[in-house]
Amino acid sequence: MTSKNLLIISNDFPNADNKYVREIFVKEQVTVLKEHFENIYVVSPVAFGMELLRHTRHENYEFDNVHVYFPKYLNCPLFFKYGRDLWIHFEEKTIKKLIEDKNLHFDLIHAHFTWRAGTVAIKLKEKYDVPVVITEHTSRTFTHAVEKKESQFIRAWNLCDAIIRVRKGDISLFQNVGVPLNKVYYVPNGYSQKYFHALDSQSCRKKLGLPPDKKVILNVGSLYGEVKGHRYLIEAMSKITSKRKDIMCFIVGGGKLEKKLKKQVRSAGLEDCIKLVGSRPHTEIPLWMNACDVFVLPSLLESFGIVQIEAMSCGKPVVATYNGGSEEVLISENYGYLVEPANSKELAAKILVALDKEWDNEQIKKYAKNFKWDTVVGEILKVYKKVGV
Repeated sequence: MTSKNLLIISNDFPNADNKYVREIFVKEQVTVLKEHFENIYVVSPVAFGMELLRHTRHENYEFDNVHVYFPKYLNCPLFFKYGRDLWIHFEEKTIKKLIEDKNLHFDLIHAHFTWRAGTVAIKLKEKYDVPVVITEHTSRTFTHAVEKKESQFIRAWNLCDAIIRVRKGDISLFQNVGVPLNKVYYVPNGYSQKYFHALDSQSCRKKLGLPPDKKVILNVGSLYGEVKGHRYLIEAMSKITSKRKDIMCFIVGGGKLEKKLKKQVRSAGLEDCIKLVGSRPHTEIPLWMNACDVFVLPSLLESFGIVQIEAMSCGKPVVATYNGGSEEVLISENYGYLVEPANSKELAAKILVALDKEWDNEQIKKYAKNFKWDTVVGEILKVYKKVGV
């Protein structure tokens, strides 16, 4: 397969320095996939004006045999509701121009997310006559597309050559919209062993400036939507701190909800035991994972939840919710606990149990290895083979 070239289309992709980390899991997957291709071309279109909103610059770069492009295109927020076909037209036109200008030749297109990448990939398939694989990562968007029978999604799923879904429980739902199940494959997301592995907890705390004598609860995730359930973790902390005083909770991540969540913390009088530390460099996240005693994922919905695997790869137990993705990962109470979503009382109770339990950290790390990228990419390559590449 090393004589083949792969084109990857992703709605977002990290910059060269990983300071912009949206869809970092796609980059980590590419880092392993590159060993199996002569060239990988990653295209992540960026709408004009988006760099100002993101407070970053997206510049083309290369690493090894991977070539990353951020072509700029015209877009309007109203297109999402009133002009989706026009939105896809502009992206398709921009990517085609890039392909022609750079004289790119590829044998397969792998699109991450059906909207928009997969929809654009189907347009490119019509012109370049190569197979298309679509990985659907979303949770709420996917469910809505199936329930409402969204035409753009169904057309893309029917015209692509294979679909990868990161949540096993959703496979049968494709049949509800007329997509044959023999083209749908379950392949979970993965984690990078290069970054996420066990380190000395106290050394990590020292580097991060964390107290050595506290029990540390950690959450890592964007603060862009209520779906991540941060408010319930803060509510749970009110109950936890009424039981014991040696607890600190750190929430790592940035987004529009940060001010609202800080206000909730102040109103609850929890400033001393809950710290929102903002976005941190991706290379720093393993330190946080190793510094904690328990990782908490209070999401209302998740398609998979990579962060919980990253925590487990460091030997840390997880308390998560029945959110769609976590119950496919936390398959045993040897690795953590599951609670009902939006239930701060139950969340607090299980966190307290987790803090008191003697965990077999080696067993947790061993289980997490099932999701290392080398293993996951092996499954992706099997899908590529199924479509003739």
